[in-house]
Amino acid sequence: MAKKEKFYVTTPIYYVNDVPHIGHAYTTVAADVLARYYRIMIGADNVYFLTGTDEHGAKIAQAAEKQNKSPKAFTDEAAAKFQLAWDSLSISYDDFIRTTEKRHKEIVVDFWNKLKDAKTPKGNPVVYEDEYEGLYCIGCESFKTEDDLVDGKCPDHNKEPELVKEKNYFLRLQDYEKKLKELIETGELNILPEGKKNEILGLIKTGLKDVAISRQKVKWGIPVPFDKEQTTYVWIDALSNYISALGGLKSKLYKKFWPADVHLMAKDILKFHAVIWPCMLLALDLPLPKLVFAHGFFTIDGQKMSKTIGNVIAPDELVSKYGTDATRYLLLSQFGFGTDGDFAKERLDDIYNAALANEFGNLVSRTVSMTEKYFSGQVPKYNVEYDKFFQFDLQTDWNRYDFFMANLKFDEALNVIWENIRRCNAYIDKEKPWELNNTDKDVLADVMYNLLETIRQTAIMILPFMPQTCEEIMKILGYKPEKELNKKISELRQWSSLPLDQKINSGEALFPRFND
Repeated sequence: MAKKEKFYVTTPIYYVNDVPHIGHAYTTVAADVLARYYRIMIGADNVYFLTGTDEHGAKIAQAAEKQNKSPKAFTDEAAAKFQLAWDSLSISYDDFIRTTEKRHKEIVVDFWNKLKDAKTPKGNPVVYEDEYEGLYCIGCESFKTEDDLVDGKCPDHNKEPELVKEKNYFLRLQDYEKKLKELIETGELNILPEGKKNEILGLIKTGLKDVAISRQKVKWGIPVPFDKEQTTYVWIDALSNYISALGGLKSKLYKKFWPADVHLMAKDILKFHAVIWPCMLLALDLPLPKLVFAHGFFTIDGQKMSKTIGNVIAPDELVSKYGTDATRYLLLSQFGFGTDGDFAKERLDDIYNAALANEFGNLVSRTVSMTEKYFSGQVPKYNVEYDKFFQFDLQTDWNRYDFFMANLKFDEALNVIWENIRRCNAYIDKEKPWELNNTDKDVLADVMYNLLETIRQTAIMILPFMPQTCEEIMKILGYKPEKELNKKISELRQWSSLPLDQKINSGEALFPRFND
């Protein structure tokens, strides 16, 4: 893996007409895993993790009106719900941006003024005014073509769009077709998974259409600085957050962290991030993000997540039952990140019991118990000679783990971890420490050290996914986590780092088993 000097990861900012659900949590936990991983690899000062809320638009104004609240009061409450949800999932964001904040509005106004004065590669104005007539879905906050509709209705909201006719400002995308295609094909703008990259290239091939970037009749938004009759269209407003959160183009944070290393999102907003946002940045003569990654959708027990069906799951629902770390594991382990999959709510107890209680929790519990029983709860002396009989190749596992993490293959990184857990359990069954205690204390010491040290390294691997569990294991192994986990990655991964005679602490079961 190439050495990174800095790492900037973002989630989309979530639209506050809805409460947080596990679709939002899925993206946010994935971003948090990346942020935590790179903090270990390159240092916390070199990592920036941004999330936040998108708070403007007609849909927000309407939702606020239905509740007899001002848009500001409505968005304040909604943003707080997202922050509380992320706290319950131990999301370690560095910043939470809200599009109603003054710092964000200032950057949007600055971008408007710069875009107004800019020219395309063909010498045309980047921004121009024209009359627009089209079908507008207020649920999506976007215009639709007839091809986008199913039986005349938006397929996502099952409503007929409104016919809107008004004068707006437009962003001239057509003049950037050739440049954008070249940047994507060369990988300078990397879009993953590969199928999504091909989808965007196909869209460019059919011809990009200029997009309206202002609205006349939407009052809850950022006014266009040179035309107070118009407000900023929600997508242009929202996309600017990735730079407004850094403090603008002259800030130290911008100079250190831009361009973004990874923009994470669900696939339904890929077009805005892989077409409109890059064209906007090109018009502003700013660097493009390095990677735009669109993950798939998931169904709940085979059905689309829907308020009507009543199968929308709030993060708190899972956290209150399984705990923070187990919820994070259950979200990311069930299918590949980037593919569509099914979140098997009916099987969560079984998955929890099998992987977390029986395999992981039981391994730690019985290893600690045997250390207490056979070595008075202290790390036994390690015989280097015996290591040649130890079948674990953790360096290879670390290499595989790093590859999967760098390529956002979270389920496969977790598989590497669970291979180690299962090998340790099999190792106990093969070596039978309870028999070695009567026949060969030296070999028993080696077996127990190998188990304890592998558990220590497994805890480091698991840290990005299950940070509380990692800290708990470090405490069990006799460490002060806040001190130990601040060491360099080379020290953390060094075999036989576990000090001899260090006192082991028994604790509560990591993952109490659910009754059948």
